[in-house]
Formats: sequence, C-alpha cells, structure tokens
Amino acid sequence: MSNGNDTEASATPGGKPRNGKRRRALVILTSLFVLAGVAYALLYFFVFTWRETTDDAYVGGNQVTLTPQVTGTVVAILADETQLVKAGQPIVKLDPTDANVALAEARTALAEAVRQVRQEFAQAHQYQAVLDQRKLDLDRARADYERRAPLLAEHAVPAEEVAHAKDALDAAETALRTAEGQFNAARAPIEGVSIEQNPSVLAAREKLREAWLAAQRNAIPSPVTGYVAKRSVQVGQRVTPGTQLMTIVPMDQLWVDANFKEGELRNIRIGQPAAVTTDLYGSGIEFRGRVAGLGAGTGSAFSLLPAQNASGNWIKVVQRVPVRIAIDANDLAQHPLRIGLSTYVKVDTHDRAGPVLAQTPNTAAVFSTNAYDKLDAQADEEADAIVRANLGDTAR
Repeated sequence: MSNGNDTEASATPGGKPRNGKRRRALVILTSLFVLAGVAYALLYFFVFTWRETTDDAYVGGNQVTLTPQVTGTVVAILADETQLVKAGQPIVKLDPTDANVALAEARTALAEAVRQVRQEFAQAHQYQAVLDQRKLDLDRARADYERRAPLLAEHAVPAEEVAHAKDALDAAETALRTAEGQFNAARAPIEGVSIEQNPSVLAAREKLREAWLAAQRNAIPSPVTGYVAKRSVQVGQRVTPGTQLMTIVPMDQLWVDANFKEGELRNIRIGQPAAVTTDLYGSGIEFRGRVAGLGAGTGSAFSLLPAQNASGNWIKVVQRVPVRIAIDANDLAQHPLRIGLSTYVKVDTHDRAGPVLAQTPNTAAVFSTNAYDKLDAQADEEADAIVRANLGDTAR
C-alpha cells in the first residue's frame, strides 16, 4: 500500500516525473546564459575592441570678440543677441565728428603737398632755363675775349677793351656757377621721382590714409558671418581699442572636444571616422566626423591651478585628454549645433595606421577674415583722387 503511494507522489497525473521540467528549464536557462556570453564575447572582440566611446564631450567653436580700433562714443548698435550678421556688416557706430575733422585736414594737407611739389618742379624748370642762358652768356663772353686777346699784341685793339672782355668772361663764369648752384638746390627735392612719388606727397598721403581709416573705423564691422552673443556695449558708452563689445559665433565652424580616459587613447589615431550624437536631436540624428587631433596634455595640466601631486597624500585620479573631432559641414548645415552642448562620441578605431600626433606643420590660415581688406583699397582710391585733382597739367 505504501509502495503505491510513493510511486504516485513522484509522478504526475500523466505518468511523467516532475524533475524533468526542472531539468529542461535549467538546460534552457544555462543555454541562454552561454549564448549571451558568446554573443557578448563576439560583440566585444568584433565591435567593442574596435571603437572608443565617451559622453564627456562638448561642442566647441570660434568665439570672435568684436572690439573697436579707435576711441569714440557709441551712437548706434545695429545688432543684438541671437541675430545673424554678415562679414563686413557694420555692427556698432561711433561718433564720427572728430574723425571727420581730422580727415578734412588731411585732405587739405595732401592737396597742399601736391601743389607745393608742383611749384618745386616749376622752379627747377625756371632755374634750368636760367642755367642754359648763363651757358650761352659764357660762350659769348669767351668768344669775345678770345677774338680780342690776340689783337692786343699787335696793338689792333685798346688794352682797356681787352680788359673789359676779360672782366665780362669772369662775370659770365661766376654767373654760370651761381646758376648751377641754384639749379642743383631746386632739383634736389624732386630729383629722380615724380610728383606722386615725392617724399612730401607720400608723407601727406599716408596721413590721409590714416585719417581716412580712422573715420571709417567709426563704423565697426563684423569680422565674420555668425550670430551675436554676449553683447555688453551700450549706446553712449565711451570705448577704446580693445574694449570687448560683443561676441560673434560662426555656426558653420564648430567641432567637438571629446575627453577620453588615458587607457582609451591607445588606439585613437588622427583621421579615424567618428560618430557624434547630441541630446538636442537625439540618437536618431548622427553627425559624421573625424579625429582632427589629440591634445598635447591633460585638462588638469593646463588648468589655472595644476595639481601638485609631489606633496601630501596622493590619490590616483584617471586623467582625460581632449580629442578634437571635426564635424562634417553638411551635417552642421542641416542640423545646427550650439557651443557647449554635451555630446556622445564614438570613434571607429579599425584603421590604426594614422599618426597619434600631427607630423607636418600647418601652413594655411586656421581662421581668417577679409572684412577689413576693402578699407585699405578705398583709402588708396581716396588719396589717388586728391593727387590727380591737384596735379593739373604737370603730371609726370
């Protein structure tokens, strides 16, 4: 009776042992763990070991500070924060009164310099004519003396007449030397140069350019195309060269500074492709990039107060090195970023043939502007116009 009860307790109503289900569940669970381990191992060796990731990465960019080149009082502000400005567009205007007065004086000085040099050329021509006349007088006096001197021995002419001829010859020689000295003195300021290239004209011309540029610089242009940020200037403020008026950020020249741990730098090389995502657009928008360079030191090494680990108690802290990630310009145009945004960076390290540090120096300009170039050309045009207007018919 008891044997029959033991058999029924160890079996299910269908006649199958209960521990069979447990064994099957354990086998399945073990298999799942094994498969997960294999999958992770494959993922680690074929994916994770060929990439480096960090979320300690932030968007960086050029922050161009707008500053005046001359002293003045602000009378107008033509752009405010968040607004777009173009390169060369006037942003801040200063009171132009003093500069306009100085420009008018410089124009007058240049005109006077040109006319003064014209007068010097005319005087030199006048002394040239006098010199030519004195040469003719000397030739005539010499001929008269040479014609009379032989006749004195034959008593054909009076001695007094010969003496007068000799005196006339001496006077002609003296007059010629005087004329030569006057001509050389008149020619010295203008010799070898035209009116336009005369030192006096060039000096007045440079004064005009200086005054003209100072007048134009009362309208402060934007060096680059970008968006205004951090405006601090106010109307009526007295500003001097170097005063920070506002910041302009060119949104098409942004990058990401990704801070990788020391151990994560082992396989990172310049030129490797990178993928960047931000909280602004979410993981669905991925920015294409590449490693542009690795920092020359850790962030703590360049801090204002570097750590002094040679004294006191020491605790090792894992250091991070900034890695510059250049972002594709087309991706930036489609999805604009902002300076300071946090990002997630993933660097593909399959290609490890590139250098760790740049091997050749950069010779091209990293960032430049031509917003001020046209001012020099316009200043030259202004000076040329004044010179031409005062040359008259004596241009050389």
